[in-house]
Amino acid sequence: MRKFPAKTKDVGGIPVARLLPQAQKRTVGAWCFLDHAGPAVFPENSKGMQVGAHPHTNLQTFTWMLEGEVWHQDSLGFRQLIRPKQVNLMTAGTGDSYGIAHTEQTPDHVKTLHAVQLWIALPMDKDIKPNFEHYPELPSWSDQGIDYVLTTGSFQGYTAPTTQYSPLLGIDIQSKHATTLSIPVQSGWEYGVQVIKGSVTAADGTVATADEILILENPLEAFTLSLSSDTHLMLLGGEPLPHPTIIWWNFVADSAEAIHQAVKDWNNASPRFGQEIDISGTGLSRLVAPEAPEGLHG
Repeated sequence: MRKFPAKTKDVGGIPVARLLPQAQKRTVGAWCFLDHAGPAVFPENSKGMQVGAHPHTNLQTFTWMLEGEVWHQDSLGFRQLIRPKQVNLMTAGTGDSYGIAHTEQTPDHVKTLHAVQLWIALPMDKDIKPNFEHYPELPSWSDQGIDYVLTTGSFQGYTAPTTQYSPLLGIDIQSKHATTLSIPVQSGWEYGVQVIKGSVTAADGTVATADEILILENPLEAFTLSLSSDTHLMLLGGEPLPHPTIIWWNFVADSAEAIHQAVKDWNNASPRFGQEIDISGTGLSRLVAPEAPEGLHG
């Protein structure tokens, strides 16, 4: 069991803790990016979160909303409000022919934001087209005092409707009381335990608190977690992809050449990213992709 702290920063008044990628551990299965945003309370004169048009390639953005609301608008023409206990899943598509762009804004009346933002690297050997899906209802249940919401995959006889292109698991777990939790494992999978609140102790004695992540690589049998009272965590799992996962800015690829091409394509308004998003009157801008350095690797 390995533990990593988040890299923390303030983004427009929103505290953001980045748990993946880590220098020593880039991915957990196909999960390649994990931000814990908030909880944040916006001042009365604040516009909240305002993220201009920006692109993605070779990934899915997976937004799990805990508090507040966010408007999503993308270059496929979708506009969708996401609320707590809902998932927005945006698929950029694979290869040099596909990409997607979107904006993110909190509505004027919303003064709080708390979310988990994840990326899923797509398998590059599949022809996957851009898409957007909204999941307003997900399997949720309580068992022995623990509350579960299954955001993707299968667990304890439940299966989430969320589209997958490689085997994954994502579960929101909350317990008001101190308890012990046993997690069955899939052969060849990796697992990550993101602590949102409270603390989690692994069987080897490793303790993780808020904005830390525990990672298990290819566990051979079920593992046990001891939760303190009032603990909230995300359990992530998945089968590693058979190719490198390289991340630069908002792009994912399996080679440095593909990253450099994506930067060039976005900055030159390539049609691979779909229709231009109408941001007139929103105060938003079209973000510029920074040039990628040489020597990128997964």
